[in-house]
Amino acid sequence: MEPRGNFVKIKCKCKNEQVVFDRASSEIKCLVCGELIAKPTGGKISMVARPLEDLK
Repeated sequence: MEPRGNFVKIKCKCKNEQVVFDRASSEIKCLVCGELIAKPTGGKISMVARPLEDLK
């Protein structure tokens, strides 16, 4: 059985790279500057920051 979600590496405006779950249920903020980088949609997250790569 395959997992439902994956992890994604996202790059914030402040150049911080952060790994997040693509089906998060709450807003995700950058750990360095506090900028909103992803928000929940009820399924996959809506990325505000630039996605770099999918991690498996």
